[in-house]
Amino acid sequence: MVDSIIFDLDGTLWDSSEEVLKAWNEAIEEAGYDFSLSMETIGSIMGLPIQDIANKVFAMLPEEKRLPMLRKCFDKEVVILGETGGRLMEGLEETLQILQKKYRLFIVSNCQDGYVQTFLKAHHMEQFFVDFLCVGDEGITKGEGNRKLIQQYDLKQAVYVGDTTGDQQSAKEAGIDFIFARFGFGTAKNYLYSIDYLAQLPEILDEIV
Repeated sequence: MVDSIIFDLDGTLWDSSEEVLKAWNEAIEEAGYDFSLSMETIGSIMGLPIQDIANKVFAMLPEEKRLPMLRKCFDKEVVILGETGGRLMEGLEETLQILQKKYRLFIVSNCQDGYVQTFLKAHHMEQFFVDFLCVGDEGITKGEGNRKLIQQYDLKQAVYVGDTTGDQQSAKEAGIDFIFARFGFGTAKNYLYSIDYLAQLPEILDEIV
């Protein structure tokens, strides 16, 4: 029987892409560069490791300037998201209220430290989650982050809910079941379980033994 749920954040619990795009373009302008990013670019990097994001988004910059520029973008996005929040996935709070009664809830994201905290505080979600990991700043994979939480909290049968092949791989690395959020940003293959909206999650969990 499932006893805990580990969630991805972007594309699974919320969509912050519009706010992120605004923040990153402001940071780029403030840094004195004469280019800007598109929504398509932001969508293409959601869920990627931090260094991969830097190399993809700022490929036009010298390698030594890519990660520092990305850090400036991160700093700006935390400020803007702290003020506005993002777009919560439909039915999020109601679904979390149901799930919390039966399962322990966690978040593991590839993001930088401060990003998950912004989601939790901006939308008053701290009450639902036992803990979270921002693995982007820990130098570990999502799969290793999943294992870390499983060991730390002695989770007997966790599942991972996410929207990308990277999320699927992270569940495989941790030896836990994966539930594909089909409404998110990415794709997955050969999954056993999927949801088209969050409210389906309690029913799907009852099917996992």
